[in-house]
Amino acid sequence: MSNLIAPSAVVDPRAKIGNNVRIGHFSVIGPDVTLGNNTRVDEHVVIKGITSIGEDNHFFPGCVIGAAPQDTSYKDTPARVEIGDGNTFREHCTVNRGTEKEQSLTKIGDNNFFMVASHVAHDCVLGDRIVIANNCMLGGHVHIGNDVTISGGVAVHHFASIGQLSFVGGLSRVLQDIPPFMLCDGNPARPRAANTVGLRRHDYSPEDIKALSSAYKLLYRAKIGIENARQELLGSGPIRPVLRHLFDFIDHTQGGRNGRGRDRRRSAA
Repeated sequence: MSNLIAPSAVVDPRAKIGNNVRIGHFSVIGPDVTLGNNTRVDEHVVIKGITSIGEDNHFFPGCVIGAAPQDTSYKDTPARVEIGDGNTFREHCTVNRGTEKEQSLTKIGDNNFFMVASHVAHDCVLGDRIVIANNCMLGGHVHIGNDVTISGGVAVHHFASIGQLSFVGGLSRVLQDIPPFMLCDGNPARPRAANTVGLRRHDYSPEDIKALSSAYKLLYRAKIGIENARQELLGSGPIRPVLRHLFDFIDHTQGGRNGRGRDRRRSAA
């Protein structure tokens, strides 16, 4: 099928446009942009920089994708945005390109849903099937695992990680890593329970859900300490992979600064 490009859209002839792509009125597509098949770009969207976008994505009006990072040290060095397939970006979402501080890359996976005015900062890496509600703000270098849900108005500190299948409640302030499989909220955000609803919806076994609920109680209610909880949960019987994943994540968090495992910057002298 042929592309449908509005006459008022500005599409650089060097851009790589796939098949059956729709570009709405007053949208701007830069020279180093790749748009995959069946992607829809609505009105007043700007896609610029070295930006690669896969198939079946939908950008609603007002989105700005691939703009320079909001980092005062950025010197316009080449950096990229990579977006996978099947993502939806509702009105006024922003995704900034990466910086030379990491891989010069901001990366988003497949089948994610970004609601109105979500912001993905430089050097963020997001997995698949993530739902981010209205007015959420991801600081630079944030990593988010698969199947995460983030409610409206959440602010995530730079270098924080949010683990697989966690749920973050609305208006939370995420200053530290969010462990996988947990329901968290607050200011600052803290684990409140195992994400049992999400686990059931993703067909985790009753044994996995029971094990993760026990882990939550030992780690965040009884507060017996990581090593004691590890020994009690992993010291006998078959080791459930979900528990191994949880403790590996916690170990990584412990290796960073201020509860953020990916923050390995040196403290100021």
